[in-house]
Amino acid sequence: MGLELADAAAAAVEAAIEAGAGDAEAYAEQGSGREIRVHGGAVESLTEATERGIGVRTWIDGRCGYAYGTDLGAEALEQLALAATQAAQIADPDEFAAAPRPAGRPAEIAGLVDPAFDEPTTPQRIDLALEVEAAALAHDERVRIVEQVVYRDAASQVAIHSSSGIAGSYAATSCYAYAQALAGEPEEQQSGLGFDVGRSPQSLDPAAIGREAADRAVDQLGAVKPESRSCPVILDPTVAASFVSYIGGALGADAVQRGRSPLAGRLEDEVASAAFELIDDGLDPAGFGSSPFDDEGTARRRTSLISAGRLRAYLHDSYTARRGDAGVTGNASRSGYRSPPSVAPSNLIVGSGDAGLEGLLAQAEGGVYVTDVAGLHSGVNPISGVFSVGATGRRVAGGELGEPLREFTIASDLVGMLTRIAATGSEARWVPFGASVRTPALLVSEMTVSGS
Repeated sequence: MGLELADAAAAAVEAAIEAGAGDAEAYAEQGSGREIRVHGGAVESLTEATERGIGVRTWIDGRCGYAYGTDLGAEALEQLALAATQAAQIADPDEFAAAPRPAGRPAEIAGLVDPAFDEPTTPQRIDLALEVEAAALAHDERVRIVEQVVYRDAASQVAIHSSSGIAGSYAATSCYAYAQALAGEPEEQQSGLGFDVGRSPQSLDPAAIGREAADRAVDQLGAVKPESRSCPVILDPTVAASFVSYIGGALGADAVQRGRSPLAGRLEDEVASAAFELIDDGLDPAGFGSSPFDDEGTARRRTSLISAGRLRAYLHDSYTARRGDAGVTGNASRSGYRSPPSVAPSNLIVGSGDAGLEGLLAQAEGGVYVTDVAGLHSGVNPISGVFSVGATGRRVAGGELGEPLREFTIASDLVGMLTRIAATGSEARWVPFGASVRTPALLVSEMTVSGS
């Protein structure tokens, strides 16, 4: 018979020590989630999944082993612990391999679980997705079709236990929905994205998601190529979030230590304008990356990454901290119990400024307002930070949004872009795609725009 997560983690660690491990750690999780896709007023696909499993890490004289399984019964845990210990016995030695030690006191974060999460039935969640589609179609007659509506949710529980004195557990819920609307005639169709995030289905606004998708699609009708030039560029929050996500990855100590980051060796250097402030905050109740502790038991915290224009810190798990002779920052992350942890941001948050959209537009005369980019993560050189990516957006003229623009590229390098951020918007939003990011629009004083 299976054990509860915390008991199973403790039992696995005890079994690993008895099998000969010098230190051991067990990470157990269980979760359930849904993905609903609707199209044309009907359900296109519905996936409901429940998963439960445990991963065990062991250490023997600088050698690390890992094994995982789905059976939390006592006998299965003993076999799993033995497999992890045997893996450590034959692993290559690594002077930095060691069990994480307790670091900080995990905080209690209110609101990670919405008590109302389980109340809507699956048919009611389907109705929510259908309402998104209907809202997009009804909002503007030029919206001919909604290409897709996707609703996703998850409820998870995590427990961790180690022989070094780490023990804890927590639960969280999350959900989001997005729609991709198409507007125009077959000879010219433009797409638009709308989305919302929350801790339960009830926290989402399906009508607003549909309207946003419709507005973004319609706003691109009649788009033309802009002329090639250097000019001010405003990155809307969804585009800014893509860049911030990439920057967060470049600040991970693993990438830095391997020389795969344009920000390697730049601590305390000036790498941005004073207008740009970036923090990693694993304690924000609204962030999907928040938890009392990271995925190896280190207490989450708020880490200033860039402030007053200078690079203040890299993100560390226990391994990179030992390797770089630095302190842990609570940024160990796993894709699940099947994999050991690696460095990743929790929630990346960009500080908001005083300017609303009108204020940003007034400062970007003759420039471009970018609403979408394509291929960012494949279009950035991981060492130099140089990038050139396809984009769509609007012309900025007379302090207002002008004609729609398409089939152009924006190019710069990450550090150069950061140093030219002239202002940040006053209205920020959470963007769930790729990472948990909260950012306002960003005004970059100069970028290369290549069009006609």
